[in-house]
Amino acid sequence: MVNLRDEITRNIGAIREKIASAAAKSGRNPGDIRLMGVSKFQPLESIYAARDCGLFLFGENRVQEREEKIARWEGPSVECHMIGHLQKNKARKALELFDCVESVDNTELALVIERVTRERSEAEGRTDGRCPIMIEVNVSGEETKQGISPEKCFALIDDIAVKCPHVEIKGLMTIGPMTDDEKKIGAAFAALRKLRDDARGKSGLILEHLSMGMSGDYTLAIMEGSTIVRIGSAIFGIR
Repeated sequence: MVNLRDEITRNIGAIREKIASAAAKSGRNPGDIRLMGVSKFQPLESIYAARDCGLFLFGENRVQEREEKIARWEGPSVECHMIGHLQKNKARKALELFDCVESVDNTELALVIERVTRERSEAEGRTDGRCPIMIEVNVSGEETKQGISPEKCFALIDDIAVKCPHVEIKGLMTIGPMTDDEKKIGAAFAALRKLRDDARGKSGLILEHLSMGMSGDYTLAIMEGSTIVRIGSAIFGIR
């Protein structure tokens, strides 16, 4: 019988090798690419095993699940990003549990994050508190996906920059198209990179991160500039 910890260790090692290979092919430094373990529905034992392999960035989709895991957490803490759709009425709790919200796609949610962050900063006697977020963009245009359209992305970034001084836009996030056509997948990731580069010029923001690429397409994402790859089943197996 395969030991779960050994399997996760092997999986992470193989993924890191593929990250390094894809980075080399595209002339990039593999150290500039962060590996995120998507740990939704995974037991703490699996997350601990990944942490023991040096993985300290995780992604969760649900506020309640993250809260339940933190209540039972043991050992060194990890960085965790909210990568699922976030309802405005759960934003306050989410900001207590997550280090970054990668799934912001409208001004209304950003304004709630702004208000909560400002109130928390004031309660702590601080004036410099800022909440890191990313703008989720639906590059593929698929109706089943969340995210703002590329055409509206610039306006959203400008709106948040003006109205939300306690919100820091760290970059853009997307989910690749549902297809086996690698050219279409690569084109979608290239489109997000170009959108980010154009947004940099228009807004003057650094926008350092491109969060794109999952278990089935992360090497393609790296070739197109991804700085964060979100890997679930390739690390933990299919549940």
